Amino acid sequence: MMSDNEMDERMLGRLIAALPAAPESWERAAIEMPALRRAADQVLALAETDAEFHAELVADLEAALRRAGHEPNPALRAAVRHRLADRP
Repeated sequence: MMSDNEMDERMLGRLIAALPAAPESWERAAIEMPALRRAADQVLALAETDAEFHAELVADLEAALRRAGHEPNPALRAAVRHRLADRP
């Protein structure tokens, strides 16, 4: 005889299996997000320790990202801008 917990797990498994697949864009974002966060963390850490780089980041974001060794793609630019705006 199955316990209530085992039945709940089986039911949950069936319900999850019945869900449609996640959109491809969600899958791609889930794969890319950790690298994007690491890149933004690196850029912002550099900006905290290097006043000249911070000034460049504010004045010319794309050039600053390239100087830091990152391709200034739209997602990274948006992440850095957002996190810069959140800082005092």
